[in-house]
Amino acid sequence: MTRSRFGALALLREALRGHRGWQPFWRHPEPKRHYDVVVIGGGGHGLATAYYLARNHGIRHVAVIEKGWLGGGNSGRNTQVCRSNYFHLASGRLYERSLQLYEGLTRELNLNVMLSQRGVLNVAYGRHELEHMRRWFNAIRMNGIDSEFVGPEEIRRLAPLLDPGARFPPLGGFIQHRAGVSRHDAVNWGYARGADALGVDLVQDCTVTGFERDGERVTGVQTSRGTIAAGAVALCAAGHASEIARLAGLRLPLVSMPLQAMVSEPVQPVLDTLVFSPSVHSYISQSERGELVIGGGCDLYPSYAQRGGVASLAETVRAVVQLFPRLSRLRLMRQWAGIVDISPDTSPILGPTPIDGLYLNAGWGTGGYKAIPVGGETMAWTIANGRAHELIVPFGLERFERGALIDEGAAAGVAH
Repeated sequence: MTRSRFGALALLREALRGHRGWQPFWRHPEPKRHYDVVVIGGGGHGLATAYYLARNHGIRHVAVIEKGWLGGGNSGRNTQVCRSNYFHLASGRLYERSLQLYEGLTRELNLNVMLSQRGVLNVAYGRHELEHMRRWFNAIRMNGIDSEFVGPEEIRRLAPLLDPGARFPPLGGFIQHRAGVSRHDAVNWGYARGADALGVDLVQDCTVTGFERDGERVTGVQTSRGTIAAGAVALCAAGHASEIARLAGLRLPLVSMPLQAMVSEPVQPVLDTLVFSPSVHSYISQSERGELVIGGGCDLYPSYAQRGGVASLAETVRAVVQLFPRLSRLRLMRQWAGIVDISPDTSPILGPTPIDGLYLNAGWGTGGYKAIPVGGETMAWTIANGRAHELIVPFGLERFERGALIDEGAAAGVAH
């Protein structure tokens, strides 16, 4: 399906026509009885998988089925951070590829994803934490990823809102200048629009209720809108991956927990970069509208509630006020939560499964949004070629049998 391209001339033309000529971003088709590939989950990873299947591999007879609306799950319930400053080589390579794709995503999708590479500054407040951060910084540089170690003076220049006279003054840290934030809705809509233009069917309000099996092979999915046969099925439903996998007879080592975020009332520009403190596990940035976007750790108990608990909210706010006392009188404007699937080593589970024809993209924990482009690209390649892409080989489900864990939670010094 041909889509009109966005641009200055198109904007001028539609302005003169009263903006009556814009096309819908995507169609609303009825599901067909058979597809080459069915992707479960209409969030960023599912939409990106479908897009790259059609774009890179010419597999266009694809359906994305979503229980709710496109981008209504975790990919629309996050703090929009894009970074690749991970400790382990396997993680660094994966997220660096994703950041590279983010850097070209506006042009690729012909939709402004509003990538703002304002930098992500990690700050240490104790000598032991500073030593740990030096080790983390050195690992990032050895992985070939940009990073700069900074002292107290440079931190005050980068983030003057941090109070040098506070009870715990910053001692040092490191910054990845290419990291930053993007607009999550634009990323979801861009991949959806691109996939639809390539012929992919985006089917909303379609709940998976079971799987069709032929021996040890998955041959389709049972849904609230009928049975859909498929040559392959990709499970990309964050937050509920273990429950859907159980319908196929597959048990996954995942725990689902709420991850909260919140924004303050808008204020004048006060923060040019994103500041992260592992010691109190909170981070903060400022949006283009002036709101301070705040995130922290997961709630302390498993749940599927997309609201989170008051105790975790209060702890996150307390941590931010401890780092930024000047913000203590700001009012919170809204709060939300997504449901994150956390694996035993806090790294994702990607690739083929023991069930033939079923592929898995799950367990991203708190890192799912920043990995949307690479998650879709590598999953599409894996489905098209019948084997795991080299970037996701270390993240296969079988690593838990071998004990080859990639423990980014411990490496980063925070509890997920």
